[in-house]
Amino acid sequence: MGLDSRIVGGPVGPLMQVWSAECDSPTAFSSLASTTAGIGFARVGGTWAVHLRGPATRATTMVCSAGSEYFGADFRLGTYLPMFPPAGLTNMRDAVLPILSDGRILLDGRAWEMPTPQNIDVFIDRLRRADLMVFDPLIDELRHGVVRTMPKRTVQSRFVRAVGLPLRTLELIERARRAVRMLHAGKTIAEVAAEAGYYDQPHLTRSLRRLIGHTPAEVAQRTAVLGL
Repeated sequence: MGLDSRIVGGPVGPLMQVWSAECDSPTAFSSLASTTAGIGFARVGGTWAVHLRGPATRATTMVCSAGSEYFGADFRLGTYLPMFPPAGLTNMRDAVLPILSDGRILLDGRAWEMPTPQNIDVFIDRLRRADLMVFDPLIDELRHGVVRTMPKRTVQSRFVRAVGLPLRTLELIERARRAVRMLHAGKTIAEVAAEAGYYDQPHLTRSLRRLIGHTPAEVAQRTAVLGL
């Protein structure tokens, strides 16, 4: 089976989704370019690690080890921990949180119970109520075409601070991931190139190679192992 990943929870509060994965044999997979910050929990060799991560502007080939397990949450766009701005966590420059001898997580000088996939929303809500997590409403407004009467430079700065990426980069990543969903739904490569707004099929291929780690044909044939 190799890597088995799934979505176990949908949007709620500051969370976009909750996910989990297991790996029963060493498996190489492509970690896709992504627009969201998040938190991940990994048990490898019986030891847990907790990572705060930012968005990714390119695909990265990774390998999971046999017997490892993972779960985590992707944050709603514009949600982040001010102690760990997303721009400082991009492209796998993760912040690894200390774990105490009793298994609790050390964050902001306080010990927090290690969550499970079933109660990670409670863990996140506690961070929010402790003012360790914030949400910038400007991000939703920009994504829905609302333009505020403030200098463009100010808007751009706030967007990058809350998201970790410029708006244009975010749009390119979202388009590539949309193309993957279309290919998995059975659309032809030519249809995807036209409907997703690429200039032509070579443009689609270059974009997916960089952001997804595979060609459109590999994605369409499901020969590629794609991580969340």
